[in-house]
Amino acid sequence: MARTTTYFISDIHLGAVYIPDARAHEMAVVDFLRHIEPTAKHIFLLGDILDYWFEYKTAVPRGYVRFFGELARLVDAGVRISWFTGNHDIWLFDYLRDEIGIEVIDTPSGGQFRDIDGSLFYLAHGDLFGPQPLGYRMLRAIFHNRICQRLYAAIHPRWSIPFAHGWSSHSRKSAKPLPRPVLSDDTRRMLIAEAEQFAHADPSLRHIIIGHHHFPAQFSITPNCTLTVLGNWIDRRTYATFDGQTLSLKEYQEQ
Repeated sequence: MARTTTYFISDIHLGAVYIPDARAHEMAVVDFLRHIEPTAKHIFLLGDILDYWFEYKTAVPRGYVRFFGELARLVDAGVRISWFTGNHDIWLFDYLRDEIGIEVIDTPSGGQFRDIDGSLFYLAHGDLFGPQPLGYRMLRAIFHNRICQRLYAAIHPRWSIPFAHGWSSHSRKSAKPLPRPVLSDDTRRMLIAEAEQFAHADPSLRHIIIGHHHFPAQFSITPNCTLTVLGNWIDRRTYATFDGQTLSLKEYQEQ
């Protein structure tokens, strides 16, 4: 089979403490990567792939061995992989780039325009897509600040990692089972309004793809531009594909 398809996936949240079977969750992602390997030419990971990640200068957090191993196998087989940082895996630096060959894209201002098979895309994790509270934007700026990152790196991982996992999941672990995410009317209107601004600013834009909101959806913004929200891999295993002509939003069923 020819490698003709570009894949987009986000919000896997590997390592999240509120996921009951972490190994099964990781293996489902590995199974998906193995399934798409024959046709994948480029895989875009649009943030929050890991629920928490911080690279120290001479050490990396434990875990994710099978997932990282599968990414390495794909890169060695000629598949391009681009990983956009999200608000959970914000501290990806050079480890995966140097050890595996992944393109790591830090997105302090939101996202990036990419030409894919002759079509213009805007890709982003999505946490800055549309207006956000000032407090969130300030906190995000602190997390991206290099001085703050060095100060955080000085804290021993035995304290920083449990603290970070607890913080990232405090709003979810109290609800069992986790409620299925919904896209509120206000959020829907906000996303469409932001997408309309992008589409009107550049009429050549064909597709806007974001994650973050944990609910899969597609909207026609103009006759030539669509907005795709990727959903998540916690309650549904959704992703998108682009074959050079058609962008499709799909849900993966384990083989």
